[in-house]
This record gives sequence, structure tokens and C-alpha cells, in this order.
Amino acid sequence: MKIRIILSFLFLLNLQLFAQDTETKIIIGNIDIIDSKILNETRKVWVYVPNGADPSLYSQLRYPVVYVLDGDAHFYSVVGMIQQLSQVNGNTICPEMIVVGIPNTNRTRDLTPKTAVNDPKLKAIQASAETSSGGNELFLSFVENELMPYINENYPTSTFNALIGHSFGGLTVMNALTNHTKMFNSYICIDPSMWWDNGKFLKETEKKLSTLDFSGKTLYLGIANTMEEGMNIKKVVKDTTQDTEHIRSILEMDKYIKSEKPKGLRYASKYYENDSHGSVPLITEYDALHFIFESLRLKVSNKDFEASSPTAFINKIDNHYKEASKLMGYTIKPSESQINNFGYVFLEMKKYEQSDFLFSMNIKNYPNSFNVYDSYGDYYLAIGDKTKAIENFKKALSLKENPDSRRKYEELIKKSENK
Repeated sequence: MKIRIILSFLFLLNLQLFAQDTETKIIIGNIDIIDSKILNETRKVWVYVPNGADPSLYSQLRYPVVYVLDGDAHFYSVVGMIQQLSQVNGNTICPEMIVVGIPNTNRTRDLTPKTAVNDPKLKAIQASAETSSGGNELFLSFVENELMPYINENYPTSTFNALIGHSFGGLTVMNALTNHTKMFNSYICIDPSMWWDNGKFLKETEKKLSTLDFSGKTLYLGIANTMEEGMNIKKVVKDTTQDTEHIRSILEMDKYIKSEKPKGLRYASKYYENDSHGSVPLITEYDALHFIFESLRLKVSNKDFEASSPTAFINKIDNHYKEASKLMGYTIKPSESQINNFGYVFLEMKKYEQSDFLFSMNIKNYPNSFNVYDSYGDYYLAIGDKTKAIENFKKALSLKENPDSRRKYEELIKKSENK
């Protein structure tokens, strides 16, 4: 059973950050409720679906999915950041993505891989944590066998999935990467508690990293500055006190990955000197999205539109998305709106061959979108082929009634009848 609730804030500001229901309400997403047989409890998940492309204009798209642990803490910031990097000001640093936040019911139970035994650091944090820990395998089973199928069934998902986890959530990220490698394509691990269970999980993780094949997987590790004043990176690796165990365990894993170079794993890490354990998630997520999707960004300049060769720009687009698809592990199509805009730029420049190719590309990739045929009708109007223009406006109207296509179609029909 699912129940869907609207996540919303009331604002008096007229901001275009999220889909607006009224002038005073900004709708961010839904709260869906899943009755989990695996966990034997009811779980809420927060879901954001991109709304940058007007659904009345563009055809249905499929989106990568980002699963966010500690969803009640990080959902809003991740949604805002992804929207900024994928839509605002023409950004294409990362693709538009569905964001699924997973709030906690029992954080220690769900996000720790094994029951910790006689771990003094754990007892210092929470006296009851030792007895309630170690449920991460069951939690990951819920994610893989109940949550992900539910999201795929109810939302327009692609085959690309990413996981974000901070602190104990970082343990879950590393457990998923090394013991459930096929679950996700990319992993963002933020200041993970690799000290867990007196460092036993760290040793197990390193062993798996040295033996498994991680081809097609990406891992980004963010490391916070959790050292006391007067301590630095050089000193801390030689320290043996419990106070530095957290950062030492992360630095050890980072060093191991960089030296051993796990097979197929695309890896990057960064130490954030000016960020604490609490502040590091935001900047890590920002840098991780840049790293994970760096090959997806199509860099276009005025020179591309001014090139004398009519095929140069087309070849650039084709080669770019072939390489991006190869890296990401699934077929990536250029966005309908982006190609549509490029087509009109060339149309204004009277470079009709390029414009024709781009509008045709959109029809091939998005055959159920009325807008691709409307644009192709504009192309035929520009080159003086009114018969073809009528055909395309008629096709657009057969897919969706819209006033612009209707006006152009009827004007052309009227002119043809008056001849």
C-alpha cells in the first residue's frame, strides 16, 4: 500500500525554484509510504521528480535516480543542488535526476553493517547502540528488493542509480559498493564512520576492494576536518588516540584505494580542511556531482555554430553522447530541449542543413513529442516547403492539441485554399 503526501513549504517570496502550485506554495515532491515486509515496518520515502521541462511541451523523459540516506537531513539540499546544476542558468553539469530521500526509523540499526562488539567509541556515542546495531544487510535488502522496484514502477526512471551516505550512511555506501556492487552505478561516501567495530569493517572493505571487479562504478569520498586544534594531516596519521580514530580510519581507506587502484573503479577523494563532520555533506555532494558526470557536459561555443563544415557540430554531438553513454553504462540521449534550441539557432543563421539534422534527431529520439514535429514544421516553413510544414504541424496536433501548432496549421491551410 502506498500513500502519497505533498511535501511543501509556504513562502511569500515569488521564487521559481520548484514547481509552484499557487503563488504562495512551492511543491518540492511527494512522501510515499511503503509497507515493508522485509523490515516488518512502514517506511516513508521522499521523492522529487524534475520539473524543468514543461510536461505539456516535451515528451516523457527517463531520469537517473539518486538515493539519499538520512533523507530527512539531506533531501532538500540535494534536490536544490541537482536542480541548480542541471537546469538553472543553462547548467548541464549533471543530468536532471529523481531524488529519493530515505528518512530514518532506527538509524544505528539500519546503517551499520555488523553488530559492534566492545567498541569504546560507539559506547561513548550511544550506550544502547551496540545492541541495536548491525541491521544494514536487511536495510539494503529493503532498498534493493522493495524500494527500488517501487520507484521504478511509479516514476520515470532510467537504469542509472546513485547512492549518497554520510557518517553511518557512509558505512552503508561502502557496504553496498563492496558487498552489493551491482545495486548502484555511483557512490558518494561522505566522512564515513570507518572506525566501526574497532576497524574490522575497514579491513573487510579493503580486502573486497582488492579482489572484486568494479568496472563501470564510480566512488567519490569526502573527508571532513575532525581534528582538534593543533593537529594536522601529517601528525594525525601517527596518532593512536581515540579522538583521531574517525579521521585516521578514513585516511587509511583513502590511501589504500589510491595505492591499490581497485579494478575498474573510477575514484576521487578530497579532504575539506575548512569543513566539519556536520558541514561537509553539502560541499562533498557538489564536488561529487561534478566528478561523476564530468563526461556528460556538452561544451558548446560560438565557434561550433560558426564552423564552415555542416557536419562538424553534428559529429561533435554524436561523439560526445556515445562516449558519455559508454562511461555511464546506459544509453544517454541529448535532451530534447537542448537539441531543439540548437536547431533554432542554426535556423536563425540560415544554416539549414544543420537545423534539419538536429530537428530530425529529435524526432528519432522523441517520436511521441508533439513539439519535435512543431519545430520541424517551422524548419519547413523557413525553407519554403509548405506541404511538409502542414504535414508536421498536423502530426504535432495529432499528438497534442496546442494553440501555436493549431494557428500555424490553419493559416497554411487557409492560404492553400485561397490559391
